[in-house]
Amino acid sequence: MAASLLPALDGRYDDAGDVVRVGAESTSWSGLAARAGAVAARLAGVETVAVQASPTLDTVVAIVAGLRSGVVVVPVAGDAGPMEREHILRDSGATAVLGAPDWPEVALPRIDLADGEGDVSLTALPDTAPALVMYTSGTTGLPKGAVLSRGAIAADLDGLAAAWEWTPNDTLVHGLPLFHVHGLILGVLGALRVGSRLIHTGRPTPSAYAAARGTLYFGVPTVWSRVCADPAAARELRGARLLVSGSAPLPVPVFEQMADLTGQSPVERYGMTETLITLSTRASGERRAGHVGMPIDGVETRLVGDDGTPTPHDGESIGELQVRGATLFSSYLGQPEVTAAAFDDGWFVTGDAVTIGPDGFHRIVGRKSIDIIKSGGYKIGAGEVEGALLAHPGVSEAAVIGVADDDLGQRIVGFVVGDDLDGAALVEFVAGLLSHHKRPREVHVVDHLPRNAMGKVQKNQLMP
Repeated sequence: MAASLLPALDGRYDDAGDVVRVGAESTSWSGLAARAGAVAARLAGVETVAVQASPTLDTVVAIVAGLRSGVVVVPVAGDAGPMEREHILRDSGATAVLGAPDWPEVALPRIDLADGEGDVSLTALPDTAPALVMYTSGTTGLPKGAVLSRGAIAADLDGLAAAWEWTPNDTLVHGLPLFHVHGLILGVLGALRVGSRLIHTGRPTPSAYAAARGTLYFGVPTVWSRVCADPAAARELRGARLLVSGSAPLPVPVFEQMADLTGQSPVERYGMTETLITLSTRASGERRAGHVGMPIDGVETRLVGDDGTPTPHDGESIGELQVRGATLFSSYLGQPEVTAAAFDDGWFVTGDAVTIGPDGFHRIVGRKSIDIIKSGGYKIGAGEVEGALLAHPGVSEAAVIGVADDDLGQRIVGFVVGDDLDGAALVEFVAGLLSHHKRPREVHVVDHLPRNAMGKVQKNQLMP
């Protein structure tokens, strides 16, 4: 699989100059292959390597180098705080860092990303071989490492290429972060597998999207909302073939604005770190507001009620979505019991409430748990933010919820109990520990947190 996971780097497609551009830097397929090959040659003896996944060409080189050499790659958010970074590096077992990120507290060896000579023999690896460990939102505690195999990544990208009619003739444009599934696996590895040109805009601004002149665009609802708020930029996307939205539900008004301004309704899709992308509307099919379509090739779904019985596919009855197929993760790293608990007779239990219509269209109703906050296209675990708040010496209790927000979808709001606390200062405190997008937008100091008889915080009673 090492030679075929990313065929664009194996000379399968025309090397038409600067086919990969990240910000102001660009390279050809052969140039990327040469740089990544030289770095891969330096990875001899390394089993797991961490990469600071900032939106740079160096990040692409580093991740491709790991995949070419068969080394497991652990992407780390570029703005990760020391607490989450320390957890990810320790939990993943990374023994080296690719590049030279500004991680002063990390003592792991650094492997240079500079140009050089050399490459590795592309010995075929089994589909089951791990490729990436990507960390999920810490719903009830610290994030878990989802092990993604080479076969799962290949199956997902091939299924999406079929659903979206994605070909080497496309130019993919996006400005999404490179440390999660949407921006990295779909947005980088997808282009390298399909052979399409890739333009990463650095940041997903309306002006950058408008200037890119792509045929295929990826964005999260916050990005598309901001594009629609700039009608001139939105109209520049009329030449695109497909606009794809994911990572959080797209509000129906934004769906309708996109259709009006760009001349086409967006494609919506659904997935998780553990499953990759499993559902999507189709390039040549109906695109229905509020719906994420049907399973891609190689994926099956089912709905299960609270009593464990099948939920009718009538478009109204709500059940919990379960998924199985070739795109699923292998395990939570080092947590066999947690992995086993995530499956029901071979079906992965997503925790999402869903309806399925008689025509097979899926509609995501919401998260069964209220502890996943979807803000600006990111999934953020309330437990991780609560842990950061509790790291403050003055905080004795903490609870975090998501509150509806017109721009972000949800904004993170914290509630704390303690002495001599200042909400604004606590926002800055969390921003110093976690990624910037995980900081609360506001923190309220309260006398107590509402709890039930079992001592569990009743978050539905918390409102700012």
